[in-house]
Amino acid sequence: LQEFLLLLSGKSFSDDKNKAETLLLDFSLFCYFACWKKNTSNMSKSTYFTGQPVYSQVIKLLDKAKIQQISLETLGSERYVKRLTGWKHLIIMLFGVLKHFDSLRELEIGMKAETMKLSHLGLDYVVRRSTLAEANQRRPQEFFAKVYASLLERYTPFLADSRSVSCQKAWEKQLYMMDSTTITLFDNILKGVGRHPKSGKKKGGMKVHTIMKYQVGVPMVVELTSAAKHDHYLLKKVHLPQDATLAMDRAYIDYAQFQRLTEEGVCYVTKMKKNLSYKELSSIAYVSRDGLVTHIDKHILFEKEKVRHEARCVELWSNNSRKSVTLLTNNFELSVQELAEIYKRRWAIETLYKQLKQNFPLHFFYGESVNAIQIQTWVVLIANLLCTVLSRMIKRHVSFSQIVTMLRLTLMYYTNFIAFMEEPQKDECAIWAERAKSPPSEPSLFD
Repeated sequence: LQEFLLLLSGKSFSDDKNKAETLLLDFSLFCYFACWKKNTSNMSKSTYFTGQPVYSQVIKLLDKAKIQQISLETLGSERYVKRLTGWKHLIIMLFGVLKHFDSLRELEIGMKAETMKLSHLGLDYVVRRSTLAEANQRRPQEFFAKVYASLLERYTPFLADSRSVSCQKAWEKQLYMMDSTTITLFDNILKGVGRHPKSGKKKGGMKVHTIMKYQVGVPMVVELTSAAKHDHYLLKKVHLPQDATLAMDRAYIDYAQFQRLTEEGVCYVTKMKKNLSYKELSSIAYVSRDGLVTHIDKHILFEKEKVRHEARCVELWSNNSRKSVTLLTNNFELSVQELAEIYKRRWAIETLYKQLKQNFPLHFFYGESVNAIQIQTWVVLIANLLCTVLSRMIKRHVSFSQIVTMLRLTLMYYTNFIAFMEEPQKDECAIWAERAKSPPSEPSLFD
């Protein structure tokens, strides 16, 4: 109303009729623009609006004080450091990984584009790529490994509890999977395996040895070595809790380690190689009603030098195939169906490797040194863990790739990320509801 009075204060009228017409016209225009202003002010601000960008919400999942303490306790992490501390280094590298940048140049330009929002991240300046390249070469990768271990310790109970507990088997709660994957490098930095079939040039490779707990869904134990390192390298170092079940492929067959696992009370399930020599102690063949052999259950003995290991060998036939699958285990109590299901669950770790390689930058690295490559790998594992935590916090099913994509697109938006992912159609519904309340448009001459 005050705006309307100010609008009339500067007008002059020749007669009462002109005054009435002008007042009516001005009041109509005032009402129209007031309603338009109200509608635009209501619809311009999203219902997901918040005062912090999405990346700031991701950073809140990190314990800053704990990470700073880890950086101070790690030898060489804060040596000769002026501004780029371990915490800032982690935040910047995590920004590049989540935005899927392929080089330090892209990372620097990307941060310059968000200069006015860096204060939300605790950064007071844009780090130059030369400084970041030096930090990737100098700061030990053990700092990032310890950060991942602390985050894993913090969120393991949450990730395990957020899984569905309906129809769980007794062995499923303590099911672990072991495997390794190779990341091809652009140069012969780490010792690789084999040569390129066309050029004959040998490329380096890094092997990621992993143990994953099925209920948690993220790597629990990670070892980074050259690609030439054999898979059973991690089997010699691992010590699982008693009554745990370990599923692995046939690359890990080692009689001495199998006997050690048996003495520690750990059950293993793996696929048997064809060329293994053993002594058969007993054998039972099971036949279906149609007269077809379904499986053969054998009690066998492995002997090699001073090692003696008794195991159970189960050969399974499928109804639709003439081929058989032979499983090897030290558990004589589990049923054949449970053994087959345990080995099928091993595929979850293959899905994890596919998830890491498809959603995060592991084809291009920010440095050429071994330390820089290992740092980027640890940051990818940290990003994968944080995205997994976010996916479990969202109260509806959303695919992992969709979460990573939306994080990349909205990382510096002032949006409540969890609220948006739970109800992405809320803004659209509000727009349609507002349009439904508005009166219909007046018919024109051509209607």
